[in-house]
Amino acid sequence: MVQLLWTSLVLLMTVKESVSQEVNCYSSFDSGNCDDLWLLGEVTMDDCCLNPHYGYIGADGKCKSCGPPSWSEWTAWGRCSVSCKEGVSQRRRECQGQGKCAQTTIHREIQKLALETKVCIDSSCCPEQGQWSKWGQWQPCSVTCNKGVRNRVRTCTEPQPRCGGSCDGPSEEKEPCVVDRICPTHGGWSNWDGWQPCSGTCGGENLPKPTQRRNRSCNNPPPSSVPPGDECPGLGSNTRTCDELPFCPVNGNWGPWGPPSSCSVTCGVGIHEMLRQCDNPAPKHGGLPCSGSNKDQKICNTKNHCPVDGQWSQWGKWEECKSNRGKIRCRKIGGQQRRQRWCEHAGFDGKTCEGKITDYRACYDIKFCDFDGKWSEWSEWSQCEPPCGEGAKRTRERTCIPDLSEYGETVGFHIKVKAYFDGTPFANCTLLKDPKQSLACMNVPPCDT
Repeated sequence: MVQLLWTSLVLLMTVKESVSQEVNCYSSFDSGNCDDLWLLGEVTMDDCCLNPHYGYIGADGKCKSCGPPSWSEWTAWGRCSVSCKEGVSQRRRECQGQGKCAQTTIHREIQKLALETKVCIDSSCCPEQGQWSKWGQWQPCSVTCNKGVRNRVRTCTEPQPRCGGSCDGPSEEKEPCVVDRICPTHGGWSNWDGWQPCSGTCGGENLPKPTQRRNRSCNNPPPSSVPPGDECPGLGSNTRTCDELPFCPVNGNWGPWGPPSSCSVTCGVGIHEMLRQCDNPAPKHGGLPCSGSNKDQKICNTKNHCPVDGQWSQWGKWEECKSNRGKIRCRKIGGQQRRQRWCEHAGFDGKTCEGKITDYRACYDIKFCDFDGKWSEWSEWSQCEPPCGEGAKRTRERTCIPDLSEYGETVGFHIKVKAYFDGTPFANCTLLKDPKQSLACMNVPPCDT
């Protein structure tokens, strides 16, 4: 029956779009990303989604999944809405796949499925600027002759900045300075002369390669005599080998394409691959290799739907706690209750769900039973509700907890198993002035339009 429902969904999508949209089809859908590494080519959306593991680029430019609808993972919590003191942080998720994810029709509940907001405090205090001290004394000139520079500094200490603050302006100031002394002129090289002819016109494999030489002069400028300047560093000549090859280079050229391979998949859309060799002729003596790729791909369509593996539904609610020994409500006699789930979406010879369809557990029936109670400690603060816009609040509360200490933690004669309590009892606690508290959430961003 699940296969029939899946086939009906495909037929319904075909009727809805009489001419299926041409899309770029990808052989892998990775959390909302269509990587060009997995691009197969352009096919119709229906043909691409013959495989539920594939993805495609929709009309809105986003990567979409061919699989059943499901919620994505939550994004990481975003940055705090303010840089200091109290603000809020948000995270989001989106519905991926063919169809709509499970949700209620109330707008606020839909917001809660796709957006969450919590209070954050990045820093307990805000930055405070500091003030500069007076400038220090000028340092000595940077040179011992002719013109140079000198500097002075100041510190950001009067007062010092707090909580990441700083002082406006530079901490260092410079000005030109002159030393009344003539500097020596150090020698500088001229440009290199052109390369002289090679010492030979060719070279064999077992002979030294020819060389060529070039020169330069220490006259740009020449070193001074009074005061004495330094000679030019390094050598006035340079020698290199002549690397001309005795044979002309032969550039490579492609041979014919080989036959196409079989389709890369047995269901859905795949590729044929063809190969060629750079041997018509092969490159020789430093010739250029063949340009382009030795591979070519073409799309192939098997027209066969790929298997769709089943997925477990959420567990249903636990059924009433019962016992074959008669009435057990408000009695310290253990019973049993069960819950069920269903394997959904399986089709086209896909795998069925692994695991059990029914779950059992031991229980006590305490529905509407009277117990003495005591107040719990305050709960953790809740997330902000609503998660965006004005009026967001967070709450915490204390609850009246029934005293169930007379019930055993396990039940059974030969094998002891943990027992759970089924039903909501009446717990009698002393009156409490205010068992619930709420606080406004600060700096909550507006809701998306």
